Amino acid sequence: MAEAGGAVKKTDTEGRIWLGLLAVLALLAVIPGAIGNAFHAHVLVLILLYASMAQSWNILGGYCGQISFGHSVFFGIGAYGAGMAMVRYGSAPWLGVLAGALAASAVSVLISWPCFKLRGHYFAIATFAVVEIFGRLFLVWDWIGGALGLDYPIMDDSWTHFLWSSDKTGYYTGAVALFALVFGVVRSIEGRRLGYYMRAVREGQETAESLGVNSTHVKLTAMALSAFMAALCGAFFAQYNYRVDPPMVVSLDMSMKFVLITILGGMGTFWGPLLGAAVLIPLQEYTRTYLASLGAGVDQVIYGLLIIFMMVRQPRGIMGFLAEFGILGGRSDSAGKEAGDASP
Repeated sequence: MAEAGGAVKKTDTEGRIWLGLLAVLALLAVIPGAIGNAFHAHVLVLILLYASMAQSWNILGGYCGQISFGHSVFFGIGAYGAGMAMVRYGSAPWLGVLAGALAASAVSVLISWPCFKLRGHYFAIATFAVVEIFGRLFLVWDWIGGALGLDYPIMDDSWTHFLWSSDKTGYYTGAVALFALVFGVVRSIEGRRLGYYMRAVREGQETAESLGVNSTHVKLTAMALSAFMAALCGAFFAQYNYRVDPPMVVSLDMSMKFVLITILGGMGTFWGPLLGAAVLIPLQEYTRTYLASLGAGVDQVIYGLLIIFMMVRQPRGIMGFLAEFGILGGRSDSAGKEAGDASP
């Protein structure tokens, strides 16, 4: 009876999360009609983009427990995939987006195979080195524009080229689609075998291996999937900015955004990346705009203070605060239920 009750509770929880995701998407669908300000639309696009970026990192860093600071490499490969298709070959970006995402997955597996032999902070330090290596490579690689990068040509607004200059409605719709794809994929794997294996590796790799989990295979799969999603976000970023160059996409600053947004919202949770982006991105954009008279970098100061406060007060992020008030589950929307069902 206890097992049956636990199964029912688990099913109810999964159903509520799916309904919550559908409700969020429905809300996002009607927002454009209420937006009359281009800057507010810009902020909304960035919230959705950075939430998708953070969720892609969350697959590896949150659910699988492998803290990587190298995701800007995969983000950059995706951005250059779209940019090369548009600038070098004069075609629509879509094939370049797919090629960049697949290339990012392949590169992630190649560089992760040796790096996964390292544990904890040694793995994190190795990913720092990967960003520096690829950043220097992109700066001197003339075929992709080198340090000058790639500037997009002026084209008519269209879905064919995924470019708009008159307004941001097209980009907003694309950001919603990207958000739905990334969050839908993560929600799907959360309740599947891969999701359970990733959380098992996160909680204790040796214990997971003793139970028959191939930890190397799980980590490589998580890395490839995470890199693929990050590359899609990079392609969107390039299209949105009409250009791409190495400092924009392959940098430690960009890698830290993946990590910090997820930490603020709640690592290893489904809604954490969205909550983190919904707080940090408006804070960053509005302080940069309205407090510019105080000097450069004010947004970064506030940004840093907020992260410090969160780490001291509630290391589990915004999701941890919500759990304190009984609004949402703790570490993971499904993991929390699993722990409750397993307890005597």
